[in-house]
Amino acid sequence: MNGTLQIREHLLTELETGVRTGASLIRLIRPEDWAYRPQDNMRSLVELVHHFIQITASDLVIMQEKGEAEVSQVENRLSGNQDIEQLEKTLWSNFEAYKAYITSLNEEDFLNRSTKAFYAEHGHLQVQWQIETLTHVFHHRSQLYNYLKQQGHELNFFMLYA
Repeated sequence: MNGTLQIREHLLTELETGVRTGASLIRLIRPEDWAYRPQDNMRSLVELVHHFIQITASDLVIMQEKGEAEVSQVENRLSGNQDIEQLEKTLWSNFEAYKAYITSLNEEDFLNRSTKAFYAEHGHLQVQWQIETLTHVFHHRSQLYNYLKQQGHELNFFMLYA
């Protein structure tokens, strides 16, 4: 395997770490935690979890140049769902679909194919989208960790890499 494809695989491995450890955090949520909102101008825990779960799905449709309506449909698909098993199943299903797309790209497309989000003036290369998705997942996994800490859950840093 050449260097470019090795980097793609390393990025997917890191993304899987974010998904796996995010799933372990979601499994800790108690029924009374769902409504938690740190401040009025922030997402509630349930909104954050839904957003986290849909990152790979929404980023995938964005990088495939779908329109605002389709992206919004993906982002709102989990509305009202607090079933942890179903949420985790969706998280993994979204990740697998994203991974299938990324691994379907040949090296030329991965490095040089540019796609434009409906909200942007300029496009991004597929490799740039992959990096964006990775940082997006880790950003919101960190928020999830902090929300649960603020709700009194016994968490430690090491669980983010287990």
